[in-house]
Parts: sequence; C-alpha cells; structure tokens
Amino acid sequence: MSEELERSFGVTKNGEEVRELTLNSGVLTVKLLTFGGAVRVLTVPGREGPVDVVLGYDTLEEYETQGGFFGALVGRCANRIAGGRFMLNGREYALARNDGPNHLHGGNVGYSHRVWAVEEASGCRAVLTLDSPDGEEGYPGRLRVRVTYALEGSELSIRYEGVSDRDTPCNLTNHSYFNLSGQDSGTVLNQSIQLFCSHYTPADSSSIPLGRIDPVEGTPMDLRAGGPIGARIDEPFQQLLWGHGYDHNFVVDGRPGMMRPAARAFSPVTGVVMEMETDSPGVQFYTANFVEEGHKGKGGAVYGPRHGFCLETQHFPDSPNQPAFPCAILRAGERYCQTTRLRFSVAER
Repeated sequence: MSEELERSFGVTKNGEEVRELTLNSGVLTVKLLTFGGAVRVLTVPGREGPVDVVLGYDTLEEYETQGGFFGALVGRCANRIAGGRFMLNGREYALARNDGPNHLHGGNVGYSHRVWAVEEASGCRAVLTLDSPDGEEGYPGRLRVRVTYALEGSELSIRYEGVSDRDTPCNLTNHSYFNLSGQDSGTVLNQSIQLFCSHYTPADSSSIPLGRIDPVEGTPMDLRAGGPIGARIDEPFQQLLWGHGYDHNFVVDGRPGMMRPAARAFSPVTGVVMEMETDSPGVQFYTANFVEEGHKGKGGAVYGPRHGFCLETQHFPDSPNQPAFPCAILRAGERYCQTTRLRFSVAER
C-alpha cells in the first residue's frame, strides 16, 4: 500500500504501532485504524460537497482512553451479557463486569482496544485480522477473526468471519456513530430514521433483555414508517426512560442469514441518505445518550448526547442466556460469517 494510503497513527501505551489506512472508491473515502479496526473517517457526497458522517478522534491517545467505542469493531461478544456469566456445555463462564453488573462489548480490553493485523490493503479494500486466545476476557476457545472493509462506488460493506477451536459465543459488529449532517453538526434529532423492524426486545433498567420479543406497533419503538429521530424520543415510555432515549435491539424483518433491509436514515440539511442491509438477526439503534456534554472530537468538534446514532448489526443482547433468542454460539471448527452493507446517496431538495 502506498505511503499516501497508509500512515503511522502513533504508538500505543504498550508499544504497538498503529496504522491508518485510506480507502477510496471515487465516491466514498474511508480512513481505518488498526487500533480497534475503527472507522475514523467516512466521507460521502452531500448536496453542497463531501460530508464526514462519523464521529471520531484525532489522536491515538483519545482512542485508547476515551469511552464510547467510536467507530470500533467490538467483540468477542457485542452488547451485554447479564451478570457477566453464561452457561455453555454444562460449564459456567465468568466474564468481566465492565458495565455495572453486566459484561459489555467484549470486556475490559475487547477487540475495540486491540491492534489488528493488516492481511491485505488496497485502494478499495482492507482485510484486518485478530487472534483472540483461549481464555481472553474469560471466553473459551481460540478465536481467529477476519474483517473485510470494501468500497464499491457508493457502497461500504463490512464482512465479519471467525473460526474457533472450541464452542464459544461470537457476536461481532461495528460501533460507528453516524451524523449525516456532518460529524461536527450537533444533534441528530432532526434527522430521519426508518427501521425495517416490526419487533424489538424490551430490556430492564440495566439494558438486559427481558426475554420477550414484543411488537413495536402502538409504541414509540415503531420506526417503520420513518420520521425524525427526535419525534418521540422523550415520550414517557418506560423503555425510553430507562435507556435515556433509544438504546434497544430491534428484530430485523425477514429471514436471518439472508441479506435484507435493516434501516434507512436521512439528513434534511445535507441530503445524505444512508441505507443499511444485513444478514444479522438484529440491529441495536442507539442515540448516543451517554456521550458526555462537551466531549472533544476530531477537527475541533465538540460532541454531546444525541450527537450521533449507532446501528449495530448483531445477534440479540444476552443471547447466551436467552434460549428463545437466535443462537449466538459458534461451534468449534464452524465459520462465523456476517455481512453489513451501507449504501449512500443524495436526496433532491
């Protein structure tokens, strides 16, 4: 990869060099870090010119020390596991409790804070790999992970693959915060969101699913028709009160394992339209409710609550403890595969 498409982004506190890779399709530009496999920049066409639509940082130190998982790949098991414990093959496994009483996004040092190896990098494609040893963060089995970022015209695809030598939970996703008006433009409340999801998994006050799959109809969780993110976000609905806004797993309509629409978002300011497809069972819609006011971001931007939204394609939260949910156990020797596609366009005024 040529020097202009790859540069040093610094050295971690543990002495590992981090690289930044630039992908360009002629329509989209993506800057990726080997630290956490993070999407640091995603520039797309807007009505008045290019728009960077993901929140991020300018320095490696910020990625190492600041919370929020900005742009990162998370695993071995994305989202939450109740009590940091699960049973598998008659044995109980204990994980880090890094989110109150629960386990979140892989633990204290999940994949979001590991330096990934570059297997392949070219102008439109980057393949990152990670070797996760048996017992890392309490998980059983050595898991070898491969993530491919690829650009084709106006589309960004992310393909996740993994193979383990023992049965283990596996649930990988990307944790980008999107703001289609621009990463430095304030809240996303006037931006439109449409979720192709007729059901969701209600959760308790610590965001652990109650074990039910409920219809969205008749509630503020019904985002099927599309509308402003802020339209119902502050209604006195218990799920929204507990989450301080949207922070919920939605069940993507259609058959898991097949690519199908999951979400469509739109900014009336820039005209940027983002359409998401996935083969995952669910998608976590999160409106950055816990980003601190005055949080410093890249390019002098200042972030705060609801300054971005996440669409984390995934297995359902706490799946290892929820027998009614789609199985998130990767069996020894089998291959984990998951693909998410983002397609960008510009709407007319």
